[in-house]
This record gives sequence, structure tokens and C-alpha cells, in this order.
Amino acid sequence: MCGIVGFIGNQNAKEIILNGLTRLEYRGYDSAGLSLFNNRYQIFDVYKDEGRVQKLIDSTLNAPFSNIGIGHTRWATHGKVNQENSHPHYSQTRRFIIVHNGVIENYQQLKDQYLSKSNFTSDTDTEVIAQLIETFAQTLHVENAITTTLKLLHGSYALLVLDSNDPEKIYAAKYKSPLIVGHSESGITIASDLMALVGYSDTYHALEDKSFVVARREDVKIFNLDHVPLDIKFKPIELDDSDTTKGDYPHYMMKEIHEQPSVIRRIITNYYDKEQSLIKPEILSVMRDSDRIYILAAGTSMHAGLVGKQLIERLTSIPVEVHIASEFAYQNPLISKNPLFILVTQSGETADLRACLVSINERNYRSLTITNVPTSTLAREATYFLELYAGPEIAVASTKAYVAQVSVLAILAYELSTKSFDLKKEMSIAATSMEHFLESEKILDIVRLFLTRRNCFFIGRGLDYCVGLEAALKLKEISYIQTEGFAAGELKHGTIALIEDGTPVIALISDPKINGNTRSNLKEVQSRGAYTFHIVTESCKRDGDEVILEDVHPLLTPLVMVVPTQLIAYYAALERSYDIDKPRNLAKSVTVE
Repeated sequence: MCGIVGFIGNQNAKEIILNGLTRLEYRGYDSAGLSLFNNRYQIFDVYKDEGRVQKLIDSTLNAPFSNIGIGHTRWATHGKVNQENSHPHYSQTRRFIIVHNGVIENYQQLKDQYLSKSNFTSDTDTEVIAQLIETFAQTLHVENAITTTLKLLHGSYALLVLDSNDPEKIYAAKYKSPLIVGHSESGITIASDLMALVGYSDTYHALEDKSFVVARREDVKIFNLDHVPLDIKFKPIELDDSDTTKGDYPHYMMKEIHEQPSVIRRIITNYYDKEQSLIKPEILSVMRDSDRIYILAAGTSMHAGLVGKQLIERLTSIPVEVHIASEFAYQNPLISKNPLFILVTQSGETADLRACLVSINERNYRSLTITNVPTSTLAREATYFLELYAGPEIAVASTKAYVAQVSVLAILAYELSTKSFDLKKEMSIAATSMEHFLESEKILDIVRLFLTRRNCFFIGRGLDYCVGLEAALKLKEISYIQTEGFAAGELKHGTIALIEDGTPVIALISDPKINGNTRSNLKEVQSRGAYTFHIVTESCKRDGDEVILEDVHPLLTPLVMVVPTQLIAYYAALERSYDIDKPRNLAKSVTVE
């Protein structure tokens, strides 16, 4: 979950690394650190502390020019959030300096077996790597010392290594955690996310697992762990600076909420040529021939998967199961004879999903990854891959990726159906409906009046229940209000015991057939003192409803119904003066299990 940036070339490494870390701060922001070569004293200086990247920027204002360096933003896994546990880490004699993303599962065994006489200054698993490299470098060439260490590691890693004895190289390696090499005339940049390369590299190469990199000012070589050279296939970087900035918006989350209509239109453009679907026929054929589809996901992506289950089953009659990835990976559920696994993920690096895919591949099952990052591990290792085309999503709380996931799942379901309606037209209507609401939204005043308690509930039925789960996650993620989403009919089976005077209960109603049922459930909580609030579509509206959305196709209501709930979460956090884009204890790309 950490951000990593390294640079070697003919420019100021500090500026490139700090700008890259700022862009990657959504991946971890407990602490930040930087190591730069000090030409005067011929050593690598290390600057690090708990806190945000801005603190690191301030502390390195007077750092001397260096053409080589590595940096890191941390999301703590081993050890408390403090300066000692911040990256970079030294080896015992300070010869080697390292930054690391991932988890080394056998670090304690390695410590006991090889490093019993070493002194440690941190509680991290990362420092063990640095100490091992130094231990082996006493008898081995530095590159062999690093690869010997890598072969001992169990778990995941993306790491950069500096050698004080040779300040003309950056060493890098990757297993299960993302790492990308960028190239330009000014030098080599290595980072855990493509966004850190924008403006500094013209092309990039996404590293495969168990790759070992030796980067110099003007060239980079890649090997496997047995030092056999590997091919490098650089691709052009198609992002620009506007993709990584907030523009005129106060927060990335608000920008990304407003980008959602354009995301839907971009998906239509990329998946249709006039009326012809551009999805590979073999993907549709495999889905059609499957006796059961298993959607695996986590968090927001799982909520999109729940919507996808209903769309696929209603339009194709293929049975679908949705599983939480972290549970599925280790529970060995019964699988049908001819399954297809759909892995839904924003980052394409989710560790729990990676564990699932390893098992799926070992059993020779077919898989389809739906992700926003075509360079990601899950995109490369699945049988098939579909891109979300949402563009960079920087706010930790996902918004436009969810809308993109629902949209792509809707296209898959539609292309397998009898096509009884015009999906492109209906998706365009949904995008326009979202725009109209965003132009006239009045959520802030409602939040100030309504969300004054420590807890809150979203209720709905059918697709609205799926949206309610996502709405609850958004609100708790960034406002820290204890929020739950419930099937409206389940309130009376226990949850209603939590209702007190003034408890906020938000009803989502988009289906006229069950409009009355959900409103009846609202009456039940009103009679027990709840403060109720309605988000409804035009065809379901009644006098007194607070938020009314334009009607869209019944299967696409999750696209529009989620927008006001995203704004509720945003303004609830804003009113409480919380860090909207970087909520506490969370990071964007969950690369640890």
C-alpha cells in the first residue's frame, strides 16, 4: 500500500521524487522519507519522519543537488507510525539503503536464522531485507547479494536499493507488489504507480514478478533472480498532468464525482463502434458457456459486483455468486463444473484477489479481470482483461471506479442478452441524469440538518440495497460516522433495536413496484423516533421527498442513485473538517492481505 519513487539521471532527483510521492500519497500517508546522495561527503543522506509528504518537502528545502535518490510514503504494516519505522531503512553499517512496499511473511525466521548478531533500529520487516543484503554482500557481489536475499523472502515486495559503495546505480525488484520503470532522455524513474512517471518519463515498462533491475543514468537492465536477462518492452505514457491534479475542485473526490458522467461516455466509446460491441467474442463466448459465474471483489468493487450479479442474472439467466475475495481465497467453496471467475478491482493489485487468482490459475479455471489499471498484475495474469477507462482515481474513497465497474458489468450482461432495449442510449440517459443532479445538488444543507449523530443507516430493496451498502461504506470511510446499509425488510429482524430519537435513516427508492414496501419500513423507524430522509427517482416520488432524481432504465438506477450518497459522504466529512481525500487508517491500493 506504500508509494515508491526512485530516480537516476541528469536532473535533480529530489524534485522528481517529491513530486512523485505527492502524487502517490493516496497509497500511504502515515510517514514519508527520502534518500539522496551527498556529493560533498560521498554518502547517502536520509530524511524521514512520520506525517505527510509536505513535511518531507519542508525538511529537505536545503538538501544539496543529487542526481540519484529513492523515496517512500508509508502505510504501516509492521511497527508503529514513527520516525524509526519510516522508510528508507539502512543496513547496519549504512552501506545499503532500502524502501519497500509489501509484507515479508517470514521476516522473523530470517532474522533469527541469519541476523541474530545484527542491531536493528526499527520494528519493520523491511529492515531485515537491508540487513540480509549487507550480510551476503560480505562474500558475494552486490547483485548476487540482493538476488540471494530475494530468493529467501516469502510474501510480497516492491523495493528499491541503493549501495553507498556505488552511487551510480539503483537496484529494484518486484514480487506481487507493483513496480514500473520509466524512461526518458533525462534518466530512469522507477515507481509503484504510473502517475509518478507523468512528466518525467516518456515510456514505461511494467515489471513482471521476480524481476531484478539494475538502473544507471542512461540505461536500465532487467533480469530474473538467476540473473538471466529479460526483454524490456517500453510503452508510451498516455496520461498528462491534468489527469493527476484537482483542477478547480477543492478535493480529488469532488473532481472524481463530477467526472462520472464522462466516464460512462468514455466506456461507451471504448466498448462500442456504432452498434457493434468491441468486447472480444471469446470473452462473451466463455461467459455464455459457463454454468456459473463467480464475481470476486473487495470493498467498493464487491458492491459493484452485487449490482453486476443482478444485471447478469436478470438479462442472461446465468447464475452468479459474489464472494468477498479475502474469504474466498482460503475457504475452498464448492465450484461448479464449468465456471468463469470475474475479478473486479480498481487497482488490479488487490492482494486478496491476487491470492484468489493464483488458486484459480492453478486449477486451470478461466478468469476475467475488470480493472482500471491495464498494467496491473491482475490484468496480466487473468485469462482475459477488460479496462474500466475511469482515468486515474486519486481520492482514497472510490467513486468513479464504482460507476465504471457497474457500467462494464452492464455491458457484459447486455451483450449476452436478447437486447430488448438500447443499452448505449440508456447509459447516455443515465450520464445526463447524473449531470443534471450534479448541477443542481443541494446536499450540503441537508447534511448540516440531518447528519448530526454518531450513526446512520441506509436502507433499500433490490438494486437499491446494493447501492445502500456502497453508500454506507462511503460515509463511514471519510466522515467516520458509524454507518450500515441494510435490506429494508430486514430492519425488523433485529436492527430496529438500534433506532433512537433522531437516528438518521436514509431510504433509497428507485423501483415503483416496491416503493410502498420501503416506505412502510420507514414508517416503522419513524414511529421509534428516527429522522428519515428519501432519495428517490421521479417515478417513485411523493410529497416531502428530499432528493428526486430523473428516471433512468430500471437496471441502471445504481449509476444515478449512488451520486447523492457520494455527496452526502463528502459534505459530512467536509463539515467535520476531516481529510476527505486521505481518511485515517486507509490507503488506496490494498496490496497486503
